[in-house]
Amino acid sequence: MTKNTRTPGHSPKLTQVRKLSIAGVAALGAATLAFSLAPSHTQTTTNDAAVSAAPVVFSQQPIKNVQARVTDRLAGASLKTQAIEAKKKAADDAAKKVADAAAAKKAAENVRKVQAASRSVQRPAIETVAMKTVAMKTVAAKSYATKSYANNLDGWIRQSLDIMKRKGIPGSYNGLYRNIMRESSGNPMAINGWDVNAINGIPSKGLLQVIPPTFKAYHVPGTSWNIYDPVANITAAANYAADKYGSMDNVNSAY
Repeated sequence: MTKNTRTPGHSPKLTQVRKLSIAGVAALGAATLAFSLAPSHTQTTTNDAAVSAAPVVFSQQPIKNVQARVTDRLAGASLKTQAIEAKKKAADDAAKKVADAAAAKKAAENVRKVQAASRSVQRPAIETVAMKTVAMKTVAAKSYATKSYANNLDGWIRQSLDIMKRKGIPGSYNGLYRNIMRESSGNPMAINGWDVNAINGIPSKGLLQVIPPTFKAYHVPGTSWNIYDPVANITAAANYAADKYGSMDNVNSAY
């Protein structure tokens, strides 16, 4: 039996052959490791380079579709807004027309009321004036009818003057009296049988010597148709003188 010569705490010495074996194994393992790692590293580098070098391409179609949808939505919203505004404007216009019509109707009603009030104010005044005029005429007629005149030249002249006044025939007491006295000397039955009128068959008659055609043409309504009636004769002659001379007061000779 071989004697154990190992000292505690120390490894036995390796032989030369063992050293070489260990070195060979180590070299072979390193080579294997290097070989296994090398392809993997090379491939990774190549792929990274390819990825880095390749251009990035983006599709424009989705963006265009989104833009189209947004545009369509905005256009639809704009159309809706315009439709709402158009409806609102139409409603406002209709309301304005109704308001204008109501205002015009109210204004016309106010004008009608004012005119009615004005007419109601004017009517009593007009009616009052008319009533007064009628009353005055009635009083004058009654006064004339009831007024008494003397049955003589003075009374005949005064009664004729009242009638002439109502009829708008000019003339004065003195003008009538002066021409009566020259023509007939105050005789209501006087008749001219010698002048040209008598020769022609139409003699002058009455206080103011009026021929029948003249008396008929200038007869004053309300008086007698008898040419010898003093009042009728005076008023007819005065009416004729007013037409031909402006008034009996302007007559100073045969007329």
